[in-house]
Amino acid sequence: MKNRYSVFLFLFCVNFLFGQLAPPDFLQASDTLHKPRRNFVVITEASLATATLVGLDRIWYADFERSSFRFINDNNEWLQMDKAGHVFAAYYVGNIGAEVLDWAGVSKKDQLIYGATLGFGFLTAVEVMDGFSAEWGASWGDVLANGLGTGLYVGQELLWDEQRIKLKYSFHRTRFAEVRPSKLGSGFLEESLKDYNGQTYWLSANIHSFFKQKKIPKWLNVAFGYGAENLVAGTTTTQREILPELQRFRQFYLSIDVDLTKIETKSKFLKSVFSVINFIKIPAPTLEINSLGKVRFHYIYF
Repeated sequence: MKNRYSVFLFLFCVNFLFGQLAPPDFLQASDTLHKPRRNFVVITEASLATATLVGLDRIWYADFERSSFRFINDNNEWLQMDKAGHVFAAYYVGNIGAEVLDWAGVSKKDQLIYGATLGFGFLTAVEVMDGFSAEWGASWGDVLANGLGTGLYVGQELLWDEQRIKLKYSFHRTRFAEVRPSKLGSGFLEESLKDYNGQTYWLSANIHSFFKQKKIPKWLNVAFGYGAENLVAGTTTTQREILPELQRFRQFYLSIDVDLTKIETKSKFLKSVFSVINFIKIPAPTLEINSLGKVRFHYIYF
């Protein structure tokens, strides 16, 4: 299932880079509804979504037996790291959806209705396709996670008219990919998408946005992370058949972070770069508490 998200990640990056690195005058958001831009956005998003879903159907699902639609309960798998990935993806695709409609001068209300829900709609469509696959089945937990990611974005816009708390991602390579490369990937890019042991998902809160104190740097964030370790299979039962000595455990992190979009610079190029990579958690000193009851301090954690 993760191979499909690598395709989705590619399309996500293309869409985002196009929006961020286009000529400055083209980037300027319209103060009023700009119908040619709106039509361009709608046609582009519809084309990308259709092409992706058709591609998945012809390339990925074609290798597996079809079945009648069914739901499955996979909520106990991978210590919910896969669900964190769904929340992250839905949040950022919704973010992009809202931003491109803002660029087209669409009203705030319509940005949230038709743009911020883009991630939920697309990922739920993929779940429907899962539901007709004998190999997978639709996961109601995934749908709920998609909704949570969308809700995090929309809720903050309704409450504060800004994203004070952003989802972020970090990754470091682990030894577990070599144990089971078919599931956890081979090579940095594939492992970053598949190896849950090296992934950490963060809630990064901007301190200045909450306290509005001039002495607090506008770019300074505090971040709360979630990760897991010793995962080589989805369930404990399957893992015991592979490596029974491994004890799976959860990790909780506290760290500092930087909101790159709030760093003041006159360089339009740097602003674009900062906006593109702002979903990545900046490596920093980090405190870890895990479900084994152990506390660790990392001088620099990726």
